[in-house]
Amino acid sequence: MKARVTVTLKGGVLDPQGKAIEGALSSLGFAGVSNVRQGKVFDFEIAEKDPATAANMLQDM
Repeated sequence: MKARVTVTLKGGVLDPQGKAIEGALSSLGFAGVSNVRQGKVFDFEIAEKDPATAANMLQDM
């Protein structure tokens, strides 16, 4: 089973990279973009066959 996990900072925590991206987008003419959050994406292959068990395992990660 394949899975994808996206990790970002918790809400309310300052995200300086997100702010930098937001500023860059604004300077490139993309008005109206706000609250940019930068994160990481992890792709997994899990041996578990049961989707509910796999989802619980990923949530625990």
